[in-house]
Amino acid sequence: MINLSKSKISTYTLITVIFIVLSYMYYSPVLEGKKLITNDTSVWKASAKEIFEHREKYGEEPLWTNSMFSGMPSYQISANYKGNLVKPVQKLLQIFKIPVSALFLTLLGFFILLLVFDLKPWLAATGAIAYAFGSYNFIILAAGHNTKAYAIAYMAPMIAGIILSFRKNRLAGAALAGLFLALEIAANHLQITYYALLILIVFGISELWFTIKESQLLNLSKSLGLLAAIALFAVGANFAPLYTTMEYTDYTMRGGSNLSTSELSAQTGLDKEYATRWSLGTGETLTLLIPNIRGGASEGLDRDSETFSLLQKYQATQLLPYFHGYWGKQPGTSPVYAGAIVIFLFFLGLFLVDKRDRWWLIAATVISIMLAWGKNFMGLTSLFFDYFPGYNKFRAVSMILVIAGFTIPLLGFLGLRNLFQGKIEPKKFYMALKWSLGITGGLSLLFALFPAAAGNFSSPNDSALFAQLGLNPEMISQFESALFTDRKALLQTDAFRSFAFIILAAGSIYFWYIKKLKLNYAIGILALLILLDLWTVDKRFLNNEMFRTQPENAEPYPMTTADREILKDSSPNYRVLNLSVSTFNDASTSNYHKSIGGYHGAKLQRYQELIMNGLSADINRIMSTAQNASSMEQLKAPLPGCNSLNMLNTKYIIINPEGAPLVNEYALGNAWLVKSARFVNGADEEMSLINSFNPGGEALVDKQFSDLLSNSEFDSQGSIELISYKANELVYNYNSPTRSLAVFSEIYYPLGWEAYIDGERSDYLRVNYLLRGMELPEGKHEIIFRFDPDSYHTGNNIAFVSSILLLLLIAGFAVLSFKKNRKTA
Repeated sequence: MINLSKSKISTYTLITVIFIVLSYMYYSPVLEGKKLITNDTSVWKASAKEIFEHREKYGEEPLWTNSMFSGMPSYQISANYKGNLVKPVQKLLQIFKIPVSALFLTLLGFFILLLVFDLKPWLAATGAIAYAFGSYNFIILAAGHNTKAYAIAYMAPMIAGIILSFRKNRLAGAALAGLFLALEIAANHLQITYYALLILIVFGISELWFTIKESQLLNLSKSLGLLAAIALFAVGANFAPLYTTMEYTDYTMRGGSNLSTSELSAQTGLDKEYATRWSLGTGETLTLLIPNIRGGASEGLDRDSETFSLLQKYQATQLLPYFHGYWGKQPGTSPVYAGAIVIFLFFLGLFLVDKRDRWWLIAATVISIMLAWGKNFMGLTSLFFDYFPGYNKFRAVSMILVIAGFTIPLLGFLGLRNLFQGKIEPKKFYMALKWSLGITGGLSLLFALFPAAAGNFSSPNDSALFAQLGLNPEMISQFESALFTDRKALLQTDAFRSFAFIILAAGSIYFWYIKKLKLNYAIGILALLILLDLWTVDKRFLNNEMFRTQPENAEPYPMTTADREILKDSSPNYRVLNLSVSTFNDASTSNYHKSIGGYHGAKLQRYQELIMNGLSADINRIMSTAQNASSMEQLKAPLPGCNSLNMLNTKYIIINPEGAPLVNEYALGNAWLVKSARFVNGADEEMSLINSFNPGGEALVDKQFSDLLSNSEFDSQGSIELISYKANELVYNYNSPTRSLAVFSEIYYPLGWEAYIDGERSDYLRVNYLLRGMELPEGKHEIIFRFDPDSYHTGNNIAFVSSILLLLLIAGFAVLSFKKNRKTA
């Protein structure tokens, strides 16, 4: 149990101050007013710009944005949920701002966890350093994955609360678990929360086994009851984002395909190949011990390399960024380094920790590593993907190493706890020291002396690079030799480095054990060695050079000539196709325009299917024409047949960002009237016609919507015009002497968009696979589409009530626990 005596409070306060100082020391540029500039942060700012502007202008949440993929809900981009009253606590904890607050909270959270496990404060602080300074926590911040960093930070104290409730203090544990579960979910990175749940499942199975053996099921049941109650309100406090995301998921790439011809048609969730693209190579697991065993990060070699010398010889030093030290199996990565000393302590803990904690920590570690192998261990991956609920919703399977990043230092420091508390007899200690030193130090020394034991230093990407650069066989041989030398040197240097740190750490423990070193000194030496080991590797991935002085309102992407030309158009709504970037993997266009493309892991599935079957074909025709075109007029040749682009009102096409955009005169506008509806039998037939029908004159209508149309033939002599645009509200003027069928160049999403004719709610339907259509009466009318999902309001109401009850329960549990402890004292 955490001791709250005055002396302990002073110690805890001092340690907290040290954590703050360490966080600011690592991110020292923030003290100069600089900011961490990352790609994903820039992508997010561009993706969310329309949302920010709407929020500022209208004082409301749009909950929809047209700036990416022609339109999608903004739930997973940026949305404020005012019903969650735990948010002020979140803001208070994040007072130091990203990235300082992420590091500080990760330190503090793991410190709390180790205190729950009865570690002395200074040893717990050392363990917190070992966890928080693991390389992955810096790699994700360097990429701009801020929500992931916060979710990792809240994971440890949440688990600490559950363990505290089961084993020591039911009330205090439930209060701690409830608070940090609410914060964990509020961090809005469900993949990390899912992995935390996996840890708890493994722990729960183990705890149930030992509880049954000890005949303590009644106490376990009481703890479970309290935890279930407070967890219900913690989830309820976050019900709004969970509810909107849950209903949205079925319509996204994670919900399965609408086409029977797709490999995804029989499954819900992501495609296995897509989800396992980032799979850790089995041999690459050793980066936990030796960071550069696979060449380090997938970035260019430095100027001291043999490869650079060879490029100098060929006067091609500008190509250096293309030659990578990394030779693992992933498309690109940075090594997940747990720390040589931390891995040594993990193996030490295997011998020194009792069964109750040893086995669940080993099991969670092994499962994490094997699942991180992904497609390189497809049997287990497929088992989880096909049968474990929710697992198939997440991509980048190597991310599950966050579990090992949690369990490895925990087991290591539980072993040190037992050792430093005098619970280990000499024979057991010397055996543990010998084996842990032999395994970790021996492996490091083996690779240092015999680096070829790690592999042939050849990357699967080398051949493609050589072909791309047009190298002849002699040059290929020379570059292969240079890369071999550089990768071998990277491995040997880090292997010797890991060996040295392991020897120093083992020595400090040994000299303490034989009473040549005081305990405080031994812990201090371990803390400094671990910090030095991890800090210096972390700086490879996130260093001071990545910080810049930047105004608060600075644009994430500079405006191009094409952007300026397009922005002269005062029309309320049109779309832009940018062919100068990777259209569907780039959000820079969204910073200024309503883009056909974008970058997001949860785009609408129907839009993804249109990309694959319609938009890609249109884009390929334009790109093929552009290769031989000598004028803008020649570039326009394929546009009449670009059905998908035209029906999405793609008015401008950027080919050269520093030139004038191509104006698409065949874009069909915001809305238009068609002469007929062609009824189709399901998604397959509808998609098969998408490139061959006439979108200006007819609408493809799935027969499931046939009851919303009075007939299949209409008069298209009337007019319809968009007169007012907001992200969540579109207003049209319509005039026709007869009933008409209108097609709107807006994405169909039935859970929130409502249509009104002269203020009265009216039915609308899906046409052309993913657009909106509507039969309109004769005469003059005002048509309004408004996005106002019930799930958002219902979710906020439930969150508000749940938040109040959660905070009352936390306060009540904390007071009762304090009184109980005081009475016991």
